[in-house]
Amino acid sequence: MIDHVRPAQLSDWFAQALAEGQPLLLDVREPWELQTASVRTDGFELVAIPMGELPGRLAELDPSRPLACLCHHGARSLRVAAFLAQQGFGTLANITGGIDAWSREHDTSVPRY
Repeated sequence: MIDHVRPAQLSDWFAQALAEGQPLLLDVREPWELQTASVRTDGFELVAIPMGELPGRLAELDPSRPLACLCHHGARSLRVAAFLAQQGFGTLANITGGIDAWSREHDTSVPRY
């Protein structure tokens, strides 16, 4: 199952996920998007792997670790979360609204694009 979490709810999701391991935020946006707008890590680890590179870099991720996926608006990250679920990843969340919602709801210093 994939949880759908708004950016404002992410810290609560991370706190619950700690029971299953150290949570990770997976940013699946392209490098130019990361340069345009990025989240500040505050109590969580962030790994950036563009969606197109993920199949070849899957070994970099631990399937037993809780993982929340982030993209621009939430569509790519939902596809990645579904792919990861098919690969045996257990605790997954999609950050609904993506970095755009992050900027509006959680940290207004993050530029919108």
